[in-house]
Amino acid sequence: MRPSTLLRSAFAGAALLAASGAFAQEACAHRGDLDAQFCDADRDLVADTPTDPKRLRNPSTLVFAFTPVEDPAIYEKLFRPFMAHLGSCVDRKVVFFPVQSNAAQIEAMRSGRLHIAAFSPGPVNFAVNLSGAVPFAIRGNDQGSVGMNLQMIVRKESGYQKLDDLKGKRIAHTSPSSNSGNLAPRALFPELGLTPDKDYKVVYSGKHDQSILGVKTGDYDAAPVASDVLQHMTDRGVVKADDFRVLYTSGKFPTDAYAYAHNLEPALQAKIKQCFYDYKIPAEMAKGLGGDRFLPITYKKDWELVRTVAASAGESFTREAFDKAAAKK
Repeated sequence: MRPSTLLRSAFAGAALLAASGAFAQEACAHRGDLDAQFCDADRDLVADTPTDPKRLRNPSTLVFAFTPVEDPAIYEKLFRPFMAHLGSCVDRKVVFFPVQSNAAQIEAMRSGRLHIAAFSPGPVNFAVNLSGAVPFAIRGNDQGSVGMNLQMIVRKESGYQKLDDLKGKRIAHTSPSSNSGNLAPRALFPELGLTPDKDYKVVYSGKHDQSILGVKTGDYDAAPVASDVLQHMTDRGVVKADDFRVLYTSGKFPTDAYAYAHNLEPALQAKIKQCFYDYKIPAEMAKGLGGDRFLPITYKKDWELVRTVAASAGESFTREAFDKAAAKK
């Protein structure tokens, strides 16, 4: 299915879901920050599985999408062995959908056209609240989950040696909902003496790879980027480590979260989780992504730091905020 077709279907489906919001609101005792068509009776911050059997879904084909941090074709190739495993494990066809933006990915799950997805750290919050995504896994190894850091990079041959040197410059953030590419810099940089939009001009590049390449070519003076994306691009020879100077490195944040749609049948949800947890990530895929296995997570516990950073940056994860963020691009 072409991305444009999927996105049109997503908005159509979203309209139908919104129309059912009034009923959902009457039937739900607690919703928290979730959108109107979802309920959170157990207060775990994610949408409950519907209790009405008519609202459960058991699709014959499962659609999977990886977060659009770089060229989707790269990840489609990396995930081929896992797609084959997952299809065999759940005993049905599994297809990879190469989404072009976080907004398209979130709208696709909201409409019911996307069943399993890896969401970037920041957009996970929108995916949970607006599309009913239920995060259940993260990549890791025998020492725990794989994480990433926010890094502020500049061209190595530039004269910038410290964050303060970037005042008045043109700096690429990735997208409004990105954790390491926007929310974390807005939360962390002010206490270091560098406030986005005040001390420097923010320009949205769209993706981490575009920020990195833009710094390399001189289109941007600097960019806050995810360390894992920079490492992947370095490993593939797209850029060289010697191309950049890192002026700042944050503490560790979680990387992408794997989530399923809340309204999949419980037996299918359980099977999907088992298929992820039992899979041993092959060497080539591990090299391209990081981690050799999928580990269990919960949104309430494991995404607390990301939510805290977002809140300190003044971000909320409502439909209004989502539409406002999309309009900035």
